[in-house]
Amino acid sequence: MLITESHIDVETKDSGSKSSMRIFLFHPSIPGYPRAVFPGVVVFSEIYQVTGPVQRFARSIAGQGYIVAAPSSYHEFIGPEPLAYDGPGTDVGNAYKVEKVCPSPSTHRLCGSGTLYLPGGQPYGQKVAAYDEDARLSVDTLLALPSCNGKIGATGMCLGGHLAYRAALDQRVKAAVCYFATDIHSHSLGEGTNDDSLERAGDIKGELLMIFGKSDNHVPPEGRDLIRKTLHEKGIVFSFYEVAWAQHAFIRDELSKGRYDPGISKICFEMLLELFGRTLRIELGERAGGAYKVEDTC
Repeated sequence: MLITESHIDVETKDSGSKSSMRIFLFHPSIPGYPRAVFPGVVVFSEIYQVTGPVQRFARSIAGQGYIVAAPSSYHEFIGPEPLAYDGPGTDVGNAYKVEKVCPSPSTHRLCGSGTLYLPGGQPYGQKVAAYDEDARLSVDTLLALPSCNGKIGATGMCLGGHLAYRAALDQRVKAAVCYFATDIHSHSLGEGTNDDSLERAGDIKGELLMIFGKSDNHVPPEGRDLIRKTLHEKGIVFSFYEVAWAQHAFIRDELSKGRYDPGISKICFEMLLELFGRTLRIELGERAGGAYKVEDTC
């Protein structure tokens, strides 16, 4: 299936000040079907923003007949450019991950100094409002497209796996595939590192697929057990897959850290396609007449 790529910039405000978030769009195209409609999928990135591996992941999903929206998570701090997969890029990404919901320097204590409080005294970090707004705006963007059939899924890796999980708190999201989602077990997403993701598991009405490597030291065995136990207790419809020998970020097709496993990544991608194919739908509409011209280009 062919793909077109574009982007849209949307205004955000739940971080305490207005900023513009870039959402990268990957749109499938079927020659001869100009009125085809497709499901939408939000792809949330890891701590490095929308990198080459994330773009290729998004294209792979779009090529199966899904409109993909990939938001830039750190728009409060930097532009949409990706961070590097190196020590400094990792440090910056991890710092932004827990500083994101700072309202403004004048209304909270220094980022990273522990639990933060708004002027009224309530802890701010529990709300992770800025992340949730990013997800809501990404879903809004997909649903506003005339080529979207109104059914939305979410997926992501690392930080993005957690964000895909939180996106499923929005009942418009019918399914979420969460690759090695960090910080759910430790309640450590966002400012104050005191999120409510596990506590709100009962708000999820769609279906989840949780995927982890058994050698993932970011989410240890007891953390994975806590997530699985909580989802069972809350009555969530979910699948839980732990891959022997796989490390953290094993689907990232970038070799600087030596974790990429293409064989296991393929199996997990088939699981994603099964879930999205079962819970989301493609509607082609009537086929347009006329011949399709094939361009003689490489």
